[in-house]
Amino acid sequence: MTEKPNTLRLKRLGIDTHQEAIVYMRHDCLVCRAEGFSAQTRIRVANGTTSIIATLNLIAGDLLAYGEASLSEAAWTRLGVVDGGEVTVSHPRPLDSLSRVRAKVYGHRLNGEGLAEILQDVVDGRYSDIHLASFITACSAQRLDRDEMIALTRAMVDVGDRLDWGTSPVVDKHSVGGLPGNRTTPIIVAIVTACGLSMPKTSSRAITSPSGTADTMETMAPVDLDLDTMRHVVKKEGGCIIWGGAVRLSPADDILIRVERALELDSEGQLVASVLSKKAAAGSTHLVLDLPVGPTAKVRTEVDAETLGAHLMGVAEAFGLTTRVVRSDGSQPVGRGIGPALEARDVLAVLQGAPDAPLDLKDRAITLAGALLELGAAAPEGGGVDLADAALRDGRAWSKFQAICAAQGGMRELPTAAHTRPILAGRAGRIASIDNRRLAKAAKLAGAPDAKAAGLELHTHLGREVAKGEPLFTLHAETRGELVYALKYTENHTPIIRIGEG
Repeated sequence: MTEKPNTLRLKRLGIDTHQEAIVYMRHDCLVCRAEGFSAQTRIRVANGTTSIIATLNLIAGDLLAYGEASLSEAAWTRLGVVDGGEVTVSHPRPLDSLSRVRAKVYGHRLNGEGLAEILQDVVDGRYSDIHLASFITACSAQRLDRDEMIALTRAMVDVGDRLDWGTSPVVDKHSVGGLPGNRTTPIIVAIVTACGLSMPKTSSRAITSPSGTADTMETMAPVDLDLDTMRHVVKKEGGCIIWGGAVRLSPADDILIRVERALELDSEGQLVASVLSKKAAAGSTHLVLDLPVGPTAKVRTEVDAETLGAHLMGVAEAFGLTTRVVRSDGSQPVGRGIGPALEARDVLAVLQGAPDAPLDLKDRAITLAGALLELGAAAPEGGGVDLADAALRDGRAWSKFQAICAAQGGMRELPTAAHTRPILAGRAGRIASIDNRRLAKAAKLAGAPDAKAAGLELHTHLGREVAKGEPLFTLHAETRGELVYALKYTENHTPIIRIGEG
């Protein structure tokens, strides 16, 4: 006779753990004692034929009654349970792929079979945040070689959906990042689709920055589109700008990004796999990669840029992607806004042809859009920049952007911060350097990207003369506490913007 599985009744406590699946039980729960469960044990929780793997947290006191358990909101949603319903709990099967992670920690290479096994367990929810952190750290400390990068990219594609648009070219663009305010993607999508190319753009949320493209776009229009809606938008307008996590393209990437963001790690091999798995899964055929290089950018030297560019090109070739790498200036932020809504304001100013639109953002977007237009044969070699500039000047790009926003659910009004504070120049002189990383950190401490109106607005740039007491940048926060938090950071980490002699 088969023994009946351990059954517990659910009580909803409404605990938000972001995306981590947690199961809560009393510390004196009979099931815990019988099964030998202890705090941080990984447990299989089943609701009929649906099951998840969750981390056990134990509760002392009477928050839960005997025979009751609870789940984090993320686990509650994934399991599809109701308050008062029943679940069964048991030990999961052994997590054999962790042996592959341990081998990488000790310097052994990961092969395609091992990476496929790891990534399948990741998307199945079998890796806790501790396991994910171990994998990410192992791949950062023991760098992936080219074959490992290709294998990781392939594994990330294979565990998700893959789109086929039935046409070519399907163009895409990605910036390696590390440059605050570098929000060219919405402008580029508007330009190239207005010029007749297809660009179904799936974007990530922030990893270590104050805003990702999806975070910024979300302040202007909905980005959580499902696959059918995405196809409808692309068929109607030629392109879209959506969050990739909503359409299950390389879903492991979004899981890893969440932990990379907490660790503030974005290693070379995982960066390459992250970028190219999304492009391959989205059905892209032609790709332009923006590689900003600067002392406080993600890529700091020309040697680093050469190495990373070669890896990106080599892995892209393995997936049949026609790719062009464009190196750009990474010595200072792009545009004025750093943070979702502040960056969106710059994007709209460029698209609308506003007199005060940031010229550096406009020029960078035109350069990259021009490269895409040439790569996709919509413009002759050397003629892409002129065509991109014309699409901006005559209003075609702005009209197309509005149409894309309407198809995605309608344009939104940008939020504004309730609290602002300017940071003033302590002396007169010429701007000698700007620390991208510390500016980004200040914007994050002010609440970005979760607080959409938060971040900072930059008022100066390299080489500019400033007077004593002149605003260098203004912090924006939605709460007074976050403003004070960011202010303390700027006071303790001077100079974020260094002023030299005039």
